Order: sequence, then structure tokens, then C-alpha cells
Amino acid sequence: MALRRLEQPGWALSPAPEGMRQQGYLLSGNIPGSGAEPRSAVANPARDPRYQPGRLPLLWPLRTAVFYVWIALVTLVMGLAWWPRIRRDPSQAHVLPVVWTGRLLAAARAILGISVEVRGTPPTRDCIIAAKHQSFLDILAIAHAVPQCGFIMKREVLRVPVMGHYARLAGCIPIDRARGSEAMRQIIAGVQAARASSDGLGQLIIYPEGTRTRPGERRKYKHGVGTIQAATGLPIHPVAVNCGMFWPRDGLRMRPGRAVIEFLDPLPPGGSAGETVERLEAVVEGASEALMTEASAR
Repeated sequence: MALRRLEQPGWALSPAPEGMRQQGYLLSGNIPGSGAEPRSAVANPARDPRYQPGRLPLLWPLRTAVFYVWIALVTLVMGLAWWPRIRRDPSQAHVLPVVWTGRLLAAARAILGISVEVRGTPPTRDCIIAAKHQSFLDILAIAHAVPQCGFIMKREVLRVPVMGHYARLAGCIPIDRARGSEAMRQIIAGVQAARASSDGLGQLIIYPEGTRTRPGERRKYKHGVGTIQAATGLPIHPVAVNCGMFWPRDGLRMRPGRAVIEFLDPLPPGGSAGETVERLEAVVEGASEALMTEASAR
């Protein structure tokens, strides 16, 4: 059955400039430290004022409040309206996040003047997405760009009525962080079980820093993503972002403009978990720094 426009991944994201649509910031093998040079951009978006955070328009606090009310209403209405549909066809649980995130992104563009551009090629097969994390905006954008997103979530979240049920159906993997090293074994077991299911794993989104960071802030990447790859053989798709320049981690002092998420060349399995994470950190941080430079250019 063909998907309607609102059900198609990425419909609420802006296309990249000509010349950036098929490739990410780095060509295959052009990894920092490898001796290869990154490609030169065909377009120069740093000269486009849309890529810089704009001044706050009149009545900005009111518009921000309206946007958050919209989020609450859309979440409530869709949560109730989609319940019978997903009970009839559980596979629709993978479509709901695309529609929900798309409506929120479209509202951010209409109400706040914040749009998100996607560069590179979002994956469509089972994989790990390892992304820079600066705000709720990059969560929405990355989840909206792929057809079957999943997250690793605290077990307590999956016990929340309605939301927890949807998250479990969509392929989110529960963990008990209090169990220490056992939690990683839980994650790997959950990933392997999902891959063996009829729906497959989908695109498992992981934030290796473990928390949201301010633009320009760096935190040491945790080795969990490398451990999962070593145990499962899944490719890792790095994602660079500059979303924190427009939507800070506290979600309050947002600014209009065009944020960017960039899907970079995948890292195939091989090597130790530590080596994989070092390579991942170099790629994501380098590309994110370039995107933030765009957003700060004058």
C-alpha cells in the first residue's frame, strides 16, 4: 500500500542545496586523520542568511507558548486517534512517529520560523544511527528522516500508559540502567531479538555523548555504540547537527533560521569498540563543527 505524503519519511524536512543531496560532508574514506581531504561544497550555504539564527520577532514568548500547546494537543489527539488503527495493524506503529514528528517540525517552521535541512542519505535498512545531540529538535528531525526509528529507553518510560505502549510497538529497546554492565547485555539481546522479528530492527538511534550538549561543547563518547556494533555487525551511520544554534537544549530561547542535520558515510563493522568510537567521534565532531561554523558565519 502506497504511503500518503504525511506518512513518508522526511516530508517536513527541507532538501539540501544542489550538489549536497547525494553525499554527506565527507566522501567515503575521507575520515579526519586518514590523510584524505574532505570534498569542497558545491553550494555555499554560509552566505545564505537563512542558515544563521535570526533575531527574535515581536511577541516571541507568545509564539513559543503557542508552539508548546500545539505539541501537547497534537500528541494527545494523535495518541487517541491512532490507537484503533494500530490495534488493527501493529505495523502502523512505525508510521505514527513519521507523522507525529512531521507535524511538529511543520509547526516549528510555521509558528517559530525554524526549519531543518537534511543532507546526505538517511538509511532505510537495519542499522545504528549515532548522532550529535544538542536539543529536542535533532531528535525530531532524525526520527522523521528514517522509516523505522527506534531508541534505547529507560524501562520506566515504557511503563507510561499509551506512550510506553506505542514506544514498545515501534521497536524501542528497554533497559534498566541500575544493572550496570548487565544493561549492555540487555541492549544487545534486544537488538538481536528485533533483527530476528518480522519487522526487523529498523534504524536504532543512539547518542554516544549520553546527553544534550551546548554548541561548541564536547563530551567524551561512550563506548556502548562500538560494543553494540561489534556484537551485532550492524553498520553505524554518523549524523552531524547544528540544531542547538537554533533550538537550545533547554528548549526556551529558540531562534528562527534553518538548522541542518547531515547523514555522513556509514562506518562498517570491524576493529575494536574503542577504535570505532574514536573514529565516530572524529567524524561527527568535525562535521558538526563545520555546520555550526555555517550557522555562525556573518
